[in-house]
Amino acid sequence: QVQLVESGGGLVQPGGSLRLSCAASGFALDNYAVGWFRQPPGKEREWVLCINRGDGNTNSADSVKGRFTISRDNAKNTVYLQMNSLKPEDTAVYYCATDLSSRYGTGLCTTVYYDYDYWGQGTQVTVSS
Repeated sequence: QVQLVESGGGLVQPGGSLRLSCAASGFALDNYAVGWFRQPPGKEREWVLCINRGDGNTNSADSVKGRFTISRDNAKNTVYLQMNSLKPEDTAVYYCATDLSSRYGTGLCTTVYYDYDYWGQGTQVTVSS
């Protein structure tokens, strides 16, 4: 069964850090580009970061650049989202997703949510004092 499961969310104070995990089962995550998205309360889902298949290059939204990083652990079939210097506006449900078409061609990740096929269930991150 193909599945993505996010974990690691929670309540953190402004300036704090969290690391989210996106664990895959039923397929090899390193064969695909992976994206992280988030949906703040009452707002649309927005792209946060992504990582290419193969070369491991990443891309991030301006709002998180310098604070969030994405990485892979292929042995654990997991992608991580390290979030530092968290702000209240980072409060959202965070989702990871894979783009099946990225297995072929350039393997570049995209910023567009409808390019992604498999999604996790999401994990809540709340940044508040």
